[in-house]
Amino acid sequence: MKRITLALLSVLVLGLAMLTTAAAQSKGTVYYLVPTLLDEFQTGSVSALEMFLKQTGYEMKTLNADNKTDAQQSQMNDVIALKPAAIILAAVDFNALKPSIEAARAAGIPVVEFDRQITSTMSDFTSVAGTIEIGHVAADQAEAMLKARNGDVKGKILQVLGDPGDPYTLDIQKGFEEKMKAFPGVTIISVPAMQWEASNAGTIVSDQMLANPDIDLIFLHAAHLSVAAVASLEAAGKKPGDVMMMSSNGAPVGLDLIRKGWLNTEVEQPLYAQAAAVAMFMDKIAGKKEIKAGEYDVLGLKSTVTIEAWGPNIKIPGAAITKENVDNPAFWGNLKPPTSTVKSVE
Repeated sequence: MKRITLALLSVLVLGLAMLTTAAAQSKGTVYYLVPTLLDEFQTGSVSALEMFLKQTGYEMKTLNADNKTDAQQSQMNDVIALKPAAIILAAVDFNALKPSIEAARAAGIPVVEFDRQITSTMSDFTSVAGTIEIGHVAADQAEAMLKARNGDVKGKILQVLGDPGDPYTLDIQKGFEEKMKAFPGVTIISVPAMQWEASNAGTIVSDQMLANPDIDLIFLHAAHLSVAAVASLEAAGKKPGDVMMMSSNGAPVGLDLIRKGWLNTEVEQPLYAQAAAVAMFMDKIAGKKEIKAGEYDVLGLKSTVTIEAWGPNIKIPGAAITKENVDNPAFWGNLKPPTSTVKSVE
């Protein structure tokens, strides 16, 4: 009997020790408010943030706003009441979410802006791709494609934006158009695909190909928009290569379209590195400690933290994907997450 009692005590002590260790390992819960799960970047951002935050000791819960501003505002109110370690926000509408960000911070909850920069109010950290730079890379690709096809940098480009309430697409447009100004022989027609709906992009391409059958290049601001664009081109009797195309975010569907010959270029948005950067700095964010400006290595990418008027901001570069390098496993669109783990920034 005594032997059985001792064995039970040992099991209890071991169980308590395991619970204590588990509690010590968890630094708190972080809520991620994702704008939508309609495209592969957003679904990929959930799994990447969860994986990297776990590596630095945090649990994560996700709320999907289905691209509805009022739903995301309600989610912010609900999450503030739960007093999490931090909130990661990818805003449906950067203007409409400003009061919610301010309410969270007033309640002592740090707010991280993910992927969609908000500059009209303070945040505790922002992790974004270099969106202006993505526009520049796209312009370099357009320059090369037009010159190869027309003998000079001239022709007509249809630029299909995402939703104009999203600074991601506005910054890409800004970077693209400011660099293309060097080529007066190029005409750019820009039309937004409201709510980032692929069906809207398909309609835009159909209508514009009727109105402007001499379009040389179509530039879509996300790969899932390219899928609908290809369907419209096929319906119009076009074959791969008849109209040059490029997208920007590096999603798996975009890489497939490169392999099938429809897309010439995808300009990658560095999803894994953007998520890893949030996890690397989470201790400082949750602990409200100073984040210093400077260069940081994020999954092998040289990334820059600057202290802006809206708070610490890390910008991570993207890269052009073509048929020559499309199978490189470093691109997130090949869905091979990094095997190396991230560590908290000291």
